[in-house]
Amino acid sequence: MVRSRAFVALVFLVPLIALVAGPTAAQPRPQPPEVAARQYILVDLASQQVLAEAGADQRAEPASLTKLMTAYLVFNAVRDKKLSLDQALPVSTRAWNERGSGKKGGASLMFIDPKMKPHVDELLHGLIVHSGNDAAVALAEGVAGSVEAFVAAMNRQAEAWGLKNTQFRNVTGLTETGHFSSARDVAFVAAKIIAEHPTLFPIYRVKSYTFNGIKQDNRNRLLSRDPTVDGMKTGRTDAAGWCLVATAVRDTPAGKRRLLSVVLGAASDEARANESQKLLNWGYTAWDAVKLFEPNQALATVPVWKGVAREAKLGVAAGLVVSVPKGEGARLQPSLTRTDPLVAPLAAGQAVGTVKVVTAGGAAVASVPLVALQEVALAGWFGRAWDGLRLWIK
Repeated sequence: MVRSRAFVALVFLVPLIALVAGPTAAQPRPQPPEVAARQYILVDLASQQVLAEAGADQRAEPASLTKLMTAYLVFNAVRDKKLSLDQALPVSTRAWNERGSGKKGGASLMFIDPKMKPHVDELLHGLIVHSGNDAAVALAEGVAGSVEAFVAAMNRQAEAWGLKNTQFRNVTGLTETGHFSSARDVAFVAAKIIAEHPTLFPIYRVKSYTFNGIKQDNRNRLLSRDPTVDGMKTGRTDAAGWCLVATAVRDTPAGKRRLLSVVLGAASDEARANESQKLLNWGYTAWDAVKLFEPNQALATVPVWKGVAREAKLGVAAGLVVSVPKGEGARLQPSLTRTDPLVAPLAAGQAVGTVKVVTAGGAAVASVPLVALQEVALAGWFGRAWDGLRLWIK
């Protein structure tokens, strides 16, 4: 492994900036605020870093946060053209019977019945804005034919993602033996929705929705309190307490920055909103997002052996944004290691090394693959032979 000369120059430049900015001693990791909840997690989706957590891997009742996975699979079905948003779905007796389920005082519903044929778009609004258990059942049956088949698909997806603290028994989140998740797993599902379904995600910011003459408000209080909050899902059962997944996007010097919080087991509707707001505000004020590299930015140009091209540009395919304690951005120290010699053929996006970023105190911040930014095909037999001889002499 060798260091690229071009990148070493960049590594030396960063401490120079730090000298102008002030002392180089690393700041301690910011301490999160006191959060009145059983479990929580705060994630910076720009950098994919966890900023704060408590009990994030403890299994807990997810209540209606379950409907994030329900929605994800329905979104997939729409994307894959297995359903269309204007498609009408039947309402089964099972969906209608959800009126008698749930916590004391009745379940969350959009109030559909077997005489109706709501469209998928209406059912998605009922699922997300109203948190309708009846909508969840109707959509599950529309996608998979039965609730049981849909729940099996939910569990297969959780397993495929490696969510070891999640298991589903229903599509609604009602208390049932063996139905559980964790704050970290819930955050993962929410982040997948945001990343993979940008055209359907805006449903989560809808503040109220009227169906069949019945208007219901979104239970996410932060949608009305904080204009930067644009989602995402509430949940509540006697066993789970008051739960909220909240996400906000704000403008920063590094560009738009999205944070995602999950609060499980708060004491009240007001508490889950307050504790989520507290976490989001702390994440934006105590941490900076620093954009180190743009997508496909060339960090080094290096020799390639036995290829039709003599050189290749290397970089980070998706770019790199990191979250650091406020004021630490100018003190970051990136470094690069790469395979040497670099021998064709090379595919665009092929990993050929590592980019690491540490603080001035040596604490690891990020480690991402260094990749070839362009394809380099094999040279002809003479070029390969000549380079083989040169490598042997070298």
